[in-house]
Amino acid sequence: MPVVELLPRVLFVLGLGFLVANLRAARDLWRWARRRSAGLTVWTAPKPPFYAMSLAIGGAMGCLLLSALFVPRPLPALFGELMMFVYYGAAVPLSSRIMHGLYADGIWADAGFMPYAQIGGLTWQDRGDASTLIVVSRLTTLARRLPVPGQRLGEVRRVLRQKIAEHAIDFQGGPGLHLEGHDAREDV
Repeated sequence: MPVVELLPRVLFVLGLGFLVANLRAARDLWRWARRRSAGLTVWTAPKPPFYAMSLAIGGAMGCLLLSALFVPRPLPALFGELMMFVYYGAAVPLSSRIMHGLYADGIWADAGFMPYAQIGGLTWQDRGDASTLIVVSRLTTLARRLPVPGQRLGEVRRVLRQKIAEHAIDFQGGPGLHLEGHDAREDV
């Protein structure tokens, strides 16, 4: 089979993969829009690696789609190009606006939202001036990372202690809960 005939099929399969990624990003954005007013302590997450390159790819895909007005291509190929454009041109930039942190009903970490009822353990990774909260799921063998900016560390620890005291997180004496340690920033 010549490459010219194979390319539309490959783009269609890629388009299906990007469709799934776009739907997951839309779900995350919808979930975040519903709970953003319930943020207890939140902050802007760092941009993903190669963020500028993702935007450049989105722009290139937009130009490629515009060229379809002048150079007709098969519909499966256009579908793949459109899904890639939506991902790089809209889903990536919009997803980077999701505020990470502690919400009234759960924690939004690097891989998405986890309700307090699903949390099976918490632990801290401290590396110099950077601290990361590791949130372990009770339901699956899933752990999510939440890098905490230094200026928010004391506030995050205080809110976590409050949530545990309110029994929003029921650990049943299980391992992995490590909130001890004194941070001078907590006293301010």
